[in-house]
Amino acid sequence: MEKQGQSDQSALGECNCGAVRFEIRCPITDIYVCHCSICRAYSGSSNFAVVVIPKTRFAWTRGADHVQSWRKPGHDWESHFCVICGSSLPGENDPEHMFVPAGLIVNGGANLSVVGHVCMDSKASWEVVSKEEDQ
Repeated sequence: MEKQGQSDQSALGECNCGAVRFEIRCPITDIYVCHCSICRAYSGSSNFAVVVIPKTRFAWTRGADHVQSWRKPGHDWESHFCVICGSSLPGENDPEHMFVPAGLIVNGGANLSVVGHVCMDSKASWEVVSKEEDQ
């Protein structure tokens, strides 16, 4: 349910327990679904759906002190999570962008849709992706 008064130009998100909250200060429409082994392990599922936004359009609004990170040994990939509930959190694995887990967006995501799948060559053998979806 969209929060009354929520601008089409922004979105709000939070972790599972609500201790960490953030704001996206730009329109969001595109979800990218990654199927690489790192994202599968991070999400605990067959893929990881993210919204990619300019880093300058992202702000922690509550609980930034509850954000912890972990870097996979031998990789430049870093995960971010809430120290209270363990929810995956937005991260900046690229100096100019934030990668926001789509499932954390609680207000302002009404226009989101999957626009592409990446790393399909390493998807889980048991995952079925519709041929109708962009790959």
